[in-house]
Amino acid sequence: MIIRKKDALDYHSEGRPGKIEVVSTKPTLSQRDLGLAYTPGVAEPCREIALDKDAVYKYTSKGNLVAVISNGTAVLGLGDIGPEAGKPVMEGKGILFKKFADIDVFDIEIDSHDPDEIITIVKSLQPTFGGINLEDIKAPDCFYIESKLREIMDIPVFHDDQHGTAIITGAAFLNALELTGKKADKVKIVVSGAGAAANAVIKLFCRLGTVPENVFMFDSKGFVTTTRPDPINKEKMEFAQHLPMMTLAECLTGADVFLGLSAGGLLKPAMIMGMNPNPIIFALANPDPEIGYHEAIEARPDLIMATGRSDYPNQVNNVLGFPFIFRGALDVRARTINEEMKLAAVYAIAGLAKEEVPESVKKIYGLNSLKFGKTYIIPKPFDPRVLTRVAPAVAKAAMDTGVARIPIENFDVYEQELINRMGWTKDIIRRVIHKAKLNPKRVVIAEGDHPMALKAAQILIDEKIAYPILLGNIPKIQKLAAELDMDLGEIKIIDPRNHPDIERYADELLKSRQRHGVNKVDTFDLVKHRSYFGPLMVKLGEADAMVTGVTTSYSRYLKPTIQLLGKSNRVFGLHFILTKQEALFFADTTLNINPDAETLAEIAIQSADFVKSLNIEPIVGMLSFTNFGAVSSPESRKVQKAAAIVKKLRPDINVEGELQAEYALDFELAKSIFPFSELKGNANVLIFPNLDASNIATKLMSKVGQAEIVGPLFLGLSHPVHILPSYRDVNDIVNVAAIAVAQAGN
Repeated sequence: MIIRKKDALDYHSEGRPGKIEVVSTKPTLSQRDLGLAYTPGVAEPCREIALDKDAVYKYTSKGNLVAVISNGTAVLGLGDIGPEAGKPVMEGKGILFKKFADIDVFDIEIDSHDPDEIITIVKSLQPTFGGINLEDIKAPDCFYIESKLREIMDIPVFHDDQHGTAIITGAAFLNALELTGKKADKVKIVVSGAGAAANAVIKLFCRLGTVPENVFMFDSKGFVTTTRPDPINKEKMEFAQHLPMMTLAECLTGADVFLGLSAGGLLKPAMIMGMNPNPIIFALANPDPEIGYHEAIEARPDLIMATGRSDYPNQVNNVLGFPFIFRGALDVRARTINEEMKLAAVYAIAGLAKEEVPESVKKIYGLNSLKFGKTYIIPKPFDPRVLTRVAPAVAKAAMDTGVARIPIENFDVYEQELINRMGWTKDIIRRVIHKAKLNPKRVVIAEGDHPMALKAAQILIDEKIAYPILLGNIPKIQKLAAELDMDLGEIKIIDPRNHPDIERYADELLKSRQRHGVNKVDTFDLVKHRSYFGPLMVKLGEADAMVTGVTTSYSRYLKPTIQLLGKSNRVFGLHFILTKQEALFFADTTLNINPDAETLAEIAIQSADFVKSLNIEPIVGMLSFTNFGAVSSPESRKVQKAAAIVKKLRPDINVEGELQAEYALDFELAKSIFPFSELKGNANVLIFPNLDASNIATKLMSKVGQAEIVGPLFLGLSHPVHILPSYRDVNDIVNVAAIAVAQAGN
């Protein structure tokens, strides 16, 4: 990754300066709204809080608000650059809190070098915040400031430079020990660096079993030993050895672990040659590690290495810790973040690295394979599962140790709340998958000899979502499975070209198409194609659903599917559009180029029924370029007529149209301008007037709106068959297969 100076400056200065803003969480459209937000309405929550201070959590943002506080004396690798210069970093920290754990942040930069003055200022902020994140304060001041604040404050205080680094490194340490067979109480650890982070990491290692006598620390003046003439602060003295001075190279002989939190290039290849077999090297200096990754691997191929860089394996990144630690602490209103809570985070992070990695995470990092081993000892920062592992572990530890003000009654419900907090995608898909698991069905995956299809089949079997049937060359699939280190197990494989019952399939095809240009000779050729064999399996009851399109355009599969399975209703395509705020359903997005009013009405009714089957109440907006007859044209009259047909045929469906998208999506706005509108909320099912509009809107939502797209789903067929766009990822196949199973079970 190359970051140029101008790019960085432009990023921070263009448009609205800085990276954060305050956004209202309540409506402010009307005078009444403003009267509720401020005077006179605001007096009521003020009175309630005056009677009970804990009510501040009910009526204000305190319970989800963290202060990121710095005096700018130890900013990244820049040193003491002052509070103003440190502000971009603190704003960036606020973005990470929000993105990874939906925690709001005010950054506060304090213009003081006096630790006691900083303590006084921060203590006075307790009424405002649910937690305090100290950042980029130089050692040893940071030790004193955090220690005193933890004594006198009744909300969590956490110095991330110390404990965030320690927690992530501690998780990596546990897993590295497991992989190498080394024991925490036996390893010799050499530490380069004696600042806040290094001290916190070593102290945590000791809580994980390391013996202080086996820790050999070096600071900027050399070996930390009691024989040194210069004074050593009490944090370093805890690890000072009663030995004569020695060099880093000398000390590394016979060492098991090198921990670097110092300066780039300090460790040379020759210096690690004398370390014990399978050395563990954590070179965490940023932006350049103490030793380059490739030169370290070349010198010691048997090592396990971690750095602070994202372009090498095993990145020790604090974002794996602090957002989720605070999330768990805030959700139980913890009075502090104690040692047990930190250890809970360590074990949760370490444990997650041993779980199967979702394809979506691999895709983010451009990796085909990612599993627990020497190059994967800690989870990736963008793994969404970190939230649901770390936050509950921290919350539970807070409850177990008596520092939680409010308990979590049901951790399964809490996990779902965390998922909902971070977006709709997993919530809807989880519901569908849960429904599928209750009654798994047989699903044909036509391109069974593609790696993504094989991986999807493995997930479907492992998660008990479906019984996949792969179509393709059997030896080829078996070879591919071996290359992917997969156990085919219960996964059924069928080669249509060599199927023993091919004549029966050919007879069924002839029966279906004998008066539509197909003769007996043709059928033996056609049924060998997966595009025919798959739908025939469904038709003959030997499969319940089909998912295809992994490598082939949907047009190749759609025609034989419709021919063989027939229509139960109008056939059309529907996409899930999943944003953080809401789930939308777009139709028709694939087939009907310029539908008439009757077709639009059918699409609207079927879409509403499908959405209702997901336990979501459909509100249908029939979209146009105009509103309620403002402009009369053939297109607008068509949409108006379609809405009228739906209202007549299905009065139980809340539908409105014709109307523009902004009014369909904003119920309050529509009511304020069109009080006769019959919408009962923001529309979540959007019916487009033609394929141009729907296709363009779907693509824009994916690329510009940054929504997650699921589909297309083909509705209106007699059996569940879904044809994905080519080269979608494994998660898409799994999700759509789960939807097909849920449909087949209805």
